[in-house]
Amino acid sequence: MSKSLKRVKRAAEEAGLEIEILEMAEGTRTAADAAAAAGCEIDQIVKSIVFRGEDDGQVLLFLTAGGNRVDDRKASAVAGEPLGKADAALIRGQTGFAIGGIAPIGHLNPIRAFIDPRLMEFEVIWAAAGTPRHVFAANPRDIARVSGAQTADFTE
Repeated sequence: MSKSLKRVKRAAEEAGLEIEILEMAEGTRTAADAAAAAGCEIDQIVKSIVFRGEDDGQVLLFLTAGGNRVDDRKASAVAGEPLGKADAALIRGQTGFAIGGIAPIGHLNPIRAFIDPRLMEFEVIWAAAGTPRHVFAANPRDIARVSGAQTADFTE
């Protein structure tokens, strides 16, 4: 098991969540791919969108439903600061995950996070488990609690 997968599993266990990490042979790089692999609606897929805060250079995580797009202006307003593009090195350095496998939990460092209200409409959502081929299912309220994500409107 990779370090990334172990961190996600450990974070879940420490928070009292029982998750099963599944490897998807088809891959889960896109929300549509993940939904097809998991057999769920596209909006049950958690997209982890990461920005760089222009004020302090720290990354911010926006957890959005698979069919939604993050609105940059709304995201900046929610964050309370201008946001810029986070490059792969910054994302990996602060979260410990590569793009395409960013989990909502198990980051190397504490991260400010926000969650799309659309995700809260489901009993179960599917999120990346630290690699582009691994996912886990959980209740969205548990994901919000463990990640510390605040529910906010930041989508188009």
